[in-house]
Amino acid sequence: MKVTKLLHTRYRVNDIELTAKFYREILGLEEVRRHKSPRGSELVFFKAPQSEETVEICFFPSSGPVQVQPDLTHLAFAVESLEEFGKHLAAHGLRFSDGPTMRESGGGFAFIDAPEGYEIELIQAAKTQANAGAY
Repeated sequence: MKVTKLLHTRYRVNDIELTAKFYREILGLEEVRRHKSPRGSELVFFKAPQSEETVEICFFPSSGPVQVQPDLTHLAFAVESLEEFGKHLAAHGLRFSDGPTMRESGGGFAFIDAPEGYEIELIQAAKTQANAGAY
């Protein structure tokens, strides 16, 4: 027996509304559902336009405050243009926390920090057919 599919990834947060706003307005993710679990967790699920998997953010006050360690984990999302995404960030008073780092292939990557301190990696795919899928 083996698993068949990745369904979602969960990140615990201290401020679910601030984080939800960031995922919607900055990353452009679609909020697909919200609910409260039987144990009292508040849950919000998000989906990127071309992905099936969801990102779940969770507020669970009974477990105490969330303290995100540096470089513990990150989510990675594809973007068409890091330059354009940088302009989008600037329009919201934000900037990349690292990068962008561009490659000769035309691809590259950069990082931003979500409100709770989780890293978000943004990847621009290579421009050439020989490097399709690379960055």
